[in-house]
Amino acid sequence: MRTADLRPDDVVLEVGPGLGSLTLGLLPAVARVVAVEIDERLADELPITVTARRPDLADRLTVVTADALRIQELPGPPPTALVANLPYNIAVPVLLNLLELLPTLDRALILVQAEVAERLAAPPGGSAYGVPSVKAAWYGEVRRAGNVGRRVFWPEPNVDSGLVSLARRPPPPGDRRATFAVVDAAFATRRKGLRAALAPWAGSPAAAEVRLRAAGIDPATRGERLSVTDFARLAATDPVEP
Repeated sequence: MRTADLRPDDVVLEVGPGLGSLTLGLLPAVARVVAVEIDERLADELPITVTARRPDLADRLTVVTADALRIQELPGPPPTALVANLPYNIAVPVLLNLLELLPTLDRALILVQAEVAERLAAPPGGSAYGVPSVKAAWYGEVRRAGNVGRRVFWPEPNVDSGLVSLARRPPPPGDRRATFAVVDAAFATRRKGLRAALAPWAGSPAAAEVRLRAAGIDPATRGERLSVTDFARLAATDPVEP
């Protein structure tokens, strides 16, 4: 709650509220909490828990029984912040889906597996930098915001956890889908230079080289050296005529 730095007028989106530990912490600090829970039993129980423990705040809670990967819209005022202990096996796609679906989300603080936290916040050039790093950077500035020990969880997991903070900023110039297609291709064979790695995307190694040079990128470099802005610029280059 301290790290999330929430405002009284925030509408917070929480994904996977479970038994409601975080929900009960959020409700006194913000205007509304929209909790998305896929498990019908937990979704039914959450309002009961809140009514029993904080009846004065029960009207601030909206529970949506849905899959966060498939949700299309949410009831009520648009969320301004995402604060959640995300399900670890789908944390990255859930985060990216919500950031794209809800442009009003200007901040996020998520708890994920420590390895995923490292990848999301990794800068270009390191071994942890990859597809999650670049795609998250499309939406905002990402940083590690702390570590969380496994003993605070019930049941206790076999992995360490980390907090990741994202502050939304305007994306780089370019098309998101086109940029993400280049990112996926570049890291599909990350040990290869981009001339070879991007051959399927561009049509051939020669065509990939032409587009790389047009974007001012050395064809021998690897994808892990490029920033999200570099990928966007590369995606915007004109295809080579056959």
